Amino acid sequence: MAAQLTARFPNGMTSLAVLLHIEHVTGSYGAAGLVLAATSVGQAIAGPVTSRWMGIWGMRRVLTTTLAICAVAIATIALVEASIWVYMVLGLIAGLSTPPVQSAVRTIYPKMVTSRQLTPLFSLDASLQEIIWIVAPVVITLVATQVGTVPALLLIVVILIGGGAWFILSPEVGRVRIPRSRRSIGKVLAKPPVLLGTIIGFLLIGACAAVEAGVVATFDHGGLEAGLVLAVFSIGSLAGGLSFGHIPIGPWAMARRMLIVAVGLSLTMISLNIWWIGGTLFLAGIGIAPALAVLFAITSASVKFSETAEAYGWVGTGQLIGAAAGSAVAGFLIDGVGATGAYWAAAGFAIVGLIVAIACVRAFPDLRHRDPSPIPDTEPVSTVSPA
Repeated sequence: MAAQLTARFPNGMTSLAVLLHIEHVTGSYGAAGLVLAATSVGQAIAGPVTSRWMGIWGMRRVLTTTLAICAVAIATIALVEASIWVYMVLGLIAGLSTPPVQSAVRTIYPKMVTSRQLTPLFSLDASLQEIIWIVAPVVITLVATQVGTVPALLLIVVILIGGGAWFILSPEVGRVRIPRSRRSIGKVLAKPPVLLGTIIGFLLIGACAAVEAGVVATFDHGGLEAGLVLAVFSIGSLAGGLSFGHIPIGPWAMARRMLIVAVGLSLTMISLNIWWIGGTLFLAGIGIAPALAVLFAITSASVKFSETAEAYGWVGTGQLIGAAAGSAVAGFLIDGVGATGAYWAAAGFAIVGLIVAIACVRAFPDLRHRDPSPIPDTEPVSTVSPA
């Protein structure tokens, strides 16, 4: 878990570092936004594709190849002065080659623990990943502003290589073999839990992205107050995951967790006072890690082992698109009506997620008395013994 968190640490740093670097080089936030958009498109496309490749060529080979390409692309952005179009191509390459660590580790988890430990492990993973979103942006902003944007990008390359190598060399990565999927890519979305996980993940992360934009707009464009409030939001998620991760997952589990998020985010619209925003976001955060844990568990329990990596790739792509959509909608509303508009957007995303969870409750598997591990690719065959 420590290795995969380190390997994924650049996920919380790259977008901000690229934004700051391209703006510094070109003097334009619009140009920086284009490069970030290209990077996000690459990540969204790569999610299910590179995850599926792990079943064809093996985890270590895919992780090593993508890591090397991604590191070279980011280092080139840092060290080479070029036109905006070249930076966009490099951003696209960096996005396409983002190592599928998240899909890999969540495919490995069911092989590491017993079925009773799997749901708490998913919850712990969802909680601890909040460390990435609390610490990483602070570190990279400090380095970029105090040392320079080039050293900031090179720091990302160092962490990417170091953390990636640590994870790739972990014994579990070498022991687990993903069978080659026999179905064409995208077929796994025909499984209702996977599709629901992708849609609700889109809405949940969209809400979180809108909150981030709203907090930055409320508290003077990323000042100390903004960082503290966002940290409280993440601490709420961490507390929720650690407190409720052991609760068995039934069909209504997602609806209950999304209700907490929706109520908390709806209350943010009452006042922009720092104490009120902090308290309501802490409340909303309590539901986030447990909701993500439900997504991971229902995805795992509804697909064959050979399909788990691709399924998590699609769920990850939904979250990436949700982050982009949440930021975009919040940005338009901030320009139109002020910071309060971002909280409207966040509450709207969460409420729609709650409605989807309630309307589709019958499609959620009941895991209270069921092994949440993936379905084996080979099933035992019944035979009739001779009399």
